[in-house]
Amino acid sequence: MLSKKYRLSYLPLFYEDLDEKVTYIAEVLKNPKAANDLLDKVEAAIMERLPVAESFEPYHSIRKRKYPYYRIYVDNYVVYYVVIDDNPDDLVMEIRRFLYNGQNRDKLILQREP
Repeated sequence: MLSKKYRLSYLPLFYEDLDEKVTYIAEVLKNPKAANDLLDKVEAAIMERLPVAESFEPYHSIRKRKYPYYRIYVDNYVVYYVVIDDNPDDLVMEIRRFLYNGQNRDKLILQREP
């Protein structure tokens, strides 16, 4: 059985979310090491998931979506992504959001979804 290959893509909204959290940790909490550690963990978690992007249970959203969301847990945060499979020769793992686990995720995802 051939394994699928996914191309990685990031939405600007993911970078906004990530920057907000990392800046808060580094500047408000005065812990730049923890901020850098979080960045490293997020990158490692995404790269580890990339070869098997669809091998996990989709996130059960309150809204019907063209592409189901998947989650990656990193400490107290959640990376949300979708797999865009419109072209079987070009499967895309699109990283969309980076939210604190305590945030109202459905509300935030609905507000600013592409």
